[in-house]
Amino acid sequence: MERMEREEQLIAQYIEPNPHRPGVDEAWVGTYGVPVWALVGHWQAIGQDADQVAQDYEVPREAVEAALAYYRRHKEAIDARIAANVG
Repeated sequence: MERMEREEQLIAQYIEPNPHRPGVDEAWVGTYGVPVWALVGHWQAIGQDADQVAQDYEVPREAVEAALAYYRRHKEAIDARIAANVG
């Protein structure tokens, strides 16, 4: 399976718009209620270890992969959301 196709499937399976906070930067892993920006920010902070993020947030590794795939498509908005949370 092509990478883009796999990423699209993961995004469709795990990532949902946050019904309480509109915008691509507020999307979350719906079943778990964890924002994509939080997973990505943690992934960046701990040296890009997706397995550790999955363990720390108690989500499947595939959910972290979905969040990272979504991040690659919306990098600017999510980076801004991470910066707003840190600053």
